[in-house]
This record gives sequence, structure tokens and C-alpha cells, in this order.
Amino acid sequence: MRRIAFLQMMIIGILLVSSCSSEETKQDIPKTDTKELINSVNVFLGTSGDHGQMSPSASYPFSMLSIGPVTSPHTHTGYEYYAKKYEGFVHTHLEGVGCTGSGGNILIKPILASNIQTELIKQKQHGEPGYYEVLFENGIKSEMTVAHNFGLHKYHFPQNNNGLFVDLSYALSGRFVDEEHHIAENTVSGWIDTKTTCSRGIYRIYYYLEIPECQSIVEAGEHQLLIEGNNTSDLLVYVGFSSVNTDYAKERIQKNSFQQFRLSAAAQWNRLLTRIQVTGEEDRVDLFYSLLYRGLQAPYLVSEEDGTYRAIDGSVQHTADAIYNGWAIWDNYREQLPMLSLFYPDQYADIAKSIANLYPYGKDNWATKHEPSPTVRTEHAMVVLLDAWKKGYDVPLNEIKEYLLKEAESLDYGSPDKALESSYDCWALSEILKITGDEKLSEKYRQKAMEYKQYWLKDFADLTKNDIDRMQARGLYQGTIWQYRWFVPFDVEGLKELAGGEEAFLKQLDRFFEENNYNHANQPDLQVPGLYNTTKEPWKSQKLFRELLLDTVVQCYFNNNSKGVDPYIGRIYKNQPRAYLRTMDDDAGTMSSWFVLRSLGLSAANVGEPVYYLTAPVFKSVKLDWESGKTFTISVENYNKDHFYIKSVELNGETLSRNWLTHQEIVAGGELVIRTSDVPNKKWGI
Repeated sequence: MRRIAFLQMMIIGILLVSSCSSEETKQDIPKTDTKELINSVNVFLGTSGDHGQMSPSASYPFSMLSIGPVTSPHTHTGYEYYAKKYEGFVHTHLEGVGCTGSGGNILIKPILASNIQTELIKQKQHGEPGYYEVLFENGIKSEMTVAHNFGLHKYHFPQNNNGLFVDLSYALSGRFVDEEHHIAENTVSGWIDTKTTCSRGIYRIYYYLEIPECQSIVEAGEHQLLIEGNNTSDLLVYVGFSSVNTDYAKERIQKNSFQQFRLSAAAQWNRLLTRIQVTGEEDRVDLFYSLLYRGLQAPYLVSEEDGTYRAIDGSVQHTADAIYNGWAIWDNYREQLPMLSLFYPDQYADIAKSIANLYPYGKDNWATKHEPSPTVRTEHAMVVLLDAWKKGYDVPLNEIKEYLLKEAESLDYGSPDKALESSYDCWALSEILKITGDEKLSEKYRQKAMEYKQYWLKDFADLTKNDIDRMQARGLYQGTIWQYRWFVPFDVEGLKELAGGEEAFLKQLDRFFEENNYNHANQPDLQVPGLYNTTKEPWKSQKLFRELLLDTVVQCYFNNNSKGVDPYIGRIYKNQPRAYLRTMDDDAGTMSSWFVLRSLGLSAANVGEPVYYLTAPVFKSVKLDWESGKTFTISVENYNKDHFYIKSVELNGETLSRNWLTHQEIVAGGELVIRTSDVPNKKWGI
């Protein structure tokens, strides 16, 4: 049984202090000079406005419990970096998602003299993976740290007359549905139902709160509690979470010291961050690890140590596998899940099985009414399952085949974008049916997938129409005709033919980028900069990736306008609170993972095929170090921070003329040597 280690006491006697943002951070505590990789992580990246929608919460890898601040005003995650007024601290966050976020359960506010109106005005704050603290102007200091589905608050008061206000009905965007709680001496336990992202479906969490130093816990209003301290300067709050019941939540409570939990969380984050070791310019390294950290927040491990979990139909089940939830598959099937599949196979084996496990219990494209954690949506799950199987993961395709066929019959072709996306699902199903030996059905869905051509010719072939650059034209969801027309990752050769052949295809690609039609503020055309890799001009992808990763670019589209309205000129990825383009959500690690993979010189050619295109890393060296003991290194010869063209490549001492590697070639271990240049080699990789 694969499990995320609950606690690992690996670091002793080191106070770890993280990097803060690069703009206006005098209020924050600077990082110390340690070699721990968490010291490279800026937890404040993307925490201001609509520039990532992230929070600086004390979090633990793949844990549905994370403790973080709620400010006034705030955005999707309940936090705004530049806000000074705090409402308190909450325990659930689905990072970087739209529809004004998800989570925000159980608000706890430290108060003076039982005064619920106590004002919390930020004086200074500090955050690092697994830890957050803030000092308020009234002298109250709040600290929080975490383990897996366990959290610990520590409040220090300037005088002994202290207390806490607890709002069990608090949730981001007012999505609270119902709750039930029980008070016993110094504990509160119960469950809370909350609408999940975009108010589609409901998740239930079970919790157990213990406040050892409290004198009393009384009702302070509907769904609200007042906790009076025991005339001490400090108050501790232990929090356990479960998706099953309050007994399991209580079992999460452990009584080690605050510092031990903090160091243990740091150790766990370091263990995962060190899976990828890069060397290069400090600003690039810091940005890389800050974004890798974001890619490891979700999905959530929701099953208990004994294999008990609550399925999405509300039933309690038992399994020998770890069960995950908290999906944003429509977004992160493109980038975050492929990243996890390559670098974190131990966790991904269970993630893939957990996605397959959704089907027997009533998988919906969005959330069901009995989710065990905050979640978003699950379109393209069959693409992910195919991808996992082809990468060698044990996926029970035969057991869920009937459910996949049923899902295929309800695919949506009602708009141009949906027609292309549904064709992608049909292609994946065709491949899955071939794997299961159903050749006749496989051919049926292959033909169904190829029907994308008639939709493409109808809506995407003509580039002279006046609506091709207008956001949401013809019923499109979050993009333009220009941006969606390339979305045929499973049949690029067929797409070239439809475009008029490779020469015409290249001219159209050139025009797409020359006229600034590419939109990195959302996902529909994320794969397009890599399409030159499929042509005789792959060096153009090498140049585009470097520009999008680190250089100044022009972006004319955002999620709330069409082309030409207040364009942006600058970098897309910045290691600061306003990190991304405006309206560019991270979407549960999707956009962070896009950076992580391409900064290493790798990008998925087509999710569903175990192939990665090669471009130049932005680092001098890269080392992938798996728990299996195998390693894969990437060394850059003739390294220059401004070189992005590939001159030549060697794999394990042999010349490599192709511009791609298979998944198995990487995970088998070995050495890749890339020689870079300031001019393109127009003979390599064509």
C-alpha cells in the first residue's frame, strides 16, 4: 500500500525561513542562508489579485487540510497579499481555481477579552512550506503548521485575557450548506457540508478540534462558537480532518511540539522538492521551486490509513490503495498530471487508480453531491487513464470499460470547442478499447474521433471571418476560434492536411504568434507553442518556450475581454504576489506545472501518448532522482543563460537526432547532454 508518510522527523535544530516576494516585502521576514530547498519556495507567489489565485497557507503535500489567512478584502482563496485587515484563519483551500474559489471552512479568529469585534491588522507576516505566521498590531501573534489532514494553531496574546471566535458556517463565496457539531469539555467535533467550485456539487468534511488550554466553549450564535482561554498567554488548537467520520478525524490529533510538526512538514516538502535538482541562476531556481511547490498541492489523499474512504456516492468503502480526490482534470490533465506521472510515480499510481475509481460510484463532469473534499471537474479523465496505462501504471481498464462507453455516449458536440474536445475523448476511448481487445468497438470510436474533421472544416478552416479573434464567439467556452483551432493533439498530421499541408500549417502558426493571438491566461491553446516541434522548423518552439518562460511577451487576451483591450507587455511568470497575467488562475497547479516541465526542456507531445518533446532547459543541469534509486540527468554544454537553441543532443553517449524522448527512456535512468547555441541548428530534430 502506497502512503504519503504521515510524519518524518528528519530535520533537527534548524529554523527554516522562506523567501518572500520580490516587490514591497519589508513587512516580511527575509530567508536565511540554508541549503534546504524549501528556502527557495516563495509561498506568496501569486497571492495578490487575479494573478494566480493562490494562498500562503500552511500546507502539506496532497492534504485536503491547509490552514491560511482570510483577509478583507480578498480574492478566490480568501487572501490578498496587500490587504492589512484579517478576518481569521480557515482550513481548506483548492488553490488557484476559478468561480471565486473553493473551500474556506472553519474560520478561527483570535480575540481579546471575548470581544468578537477584535480588529486584526497585519504588522508583519512570514510563510514557508508547512508554516505560516502573522503578527498583528494589537500584539496577537498567530502561527500555524500542518501534517497530513492535521493542523496545529498557536496563538500568543499580549495579555492573559484571551479567546477564540469560531464560525463553522464560514466558506468562500458563501457556499456553506449545513453543519452539525458537538461540544464536550475542550473539544468540538462534527461535519460540514459546503458547495464546491462554481457551486457544482457538495463536499462533506468531518473534523475534530481540541483546545487544551480553554476554560469554556459556548454557542455564540447560529453555527458560531466562543472559546474562552484559561488566563494563559498562549492558546493551542489541534485540528483533525477526515472524509469518513469524526473518529478518524480525532485519530489525526497528535501531541508533539509545534516545532516538531513544523520541522516535519518542512522535511516532507524537502523530500518531494529534491526529486528534481536544478542548478543555475538563483532567480530561476527560486522561481522553479516555488512553482513546483504549487504543483504538489492537489489532488488530496482522502482515504484513511486502514484503507477506509467515502466514495462520491456517499458510501463508505475500503481498499488496499490510497484514494485521492479534489480534481481539476479539465485543467490539469494537460500539465500537472503529466508532471506528477513523470516525477512522482509512487503517488501517481494511486492517483490514476483513484480517477478510475470514480466511475463505478457515479462520476460526473463536475462534482457530485457527496464529494469527500473540495473539487472542480473531471472531463478528459479517459485521456488521463490512457496516458497512465501507456506509461506503465496499473489501471483497471477492463473493470471500468462499460462506464467509459456510457460516458462516451453523452459527450457534448454542441459548440466548436466541445466538438474538438469530445473527439479527443473518443480517440482515447478507441485506444483503451484496443488495449482491452475490443477491436470492433475501438474502430467505431476511432472513426467517431476522426469526425472532428467535419467540425474543423465548418468552424476553424476559414480565417477570414471577422469573429475568429473574438473571445467566446460561436459559443466557445474560454477562448477564440484562433486559439481552439489547433486542439487536435491526437492527429496533428490530419490537422496539417486540413490546413492545406505543412507549408500552409507553418504559415498559419507564424501568423498566430506574429499577430499575438496566443493566450497564456488560460488553457485552451497551451499546447500551441510546441506545435513547431511537429514540423520541419522545431527551433521556433525552442525560441517560443524561452520567451514564454522568462522573457518579455505581448499578451492581448484575458478571460474578461477580447483582443485589443488593454494588452499586456512583460513577463508571464514572476516570483512575486502579482505573479501571473491578470485573470490567469493557476488552476490546481496547471500553469505552474507548464513552467516546471518546459523549464527542464520537456513537454508532453500528446497526453495519451508517452512522449515528451525536447527543448533547451533554462538551467545548467537537471537531475531527476526517483525513490526507485534510478536517476536521469540533463547536462547543458556551452551553457549560457540566454542560449535557447539546440545544436545537438546525446542520450547515454549516443547521438540523438530526434527532438523527443519516450517516458520509458527517461524513467529508465541515464544521461542526456544538450549542446546549446545562440543560433538555431535547422538540421536538428526535423
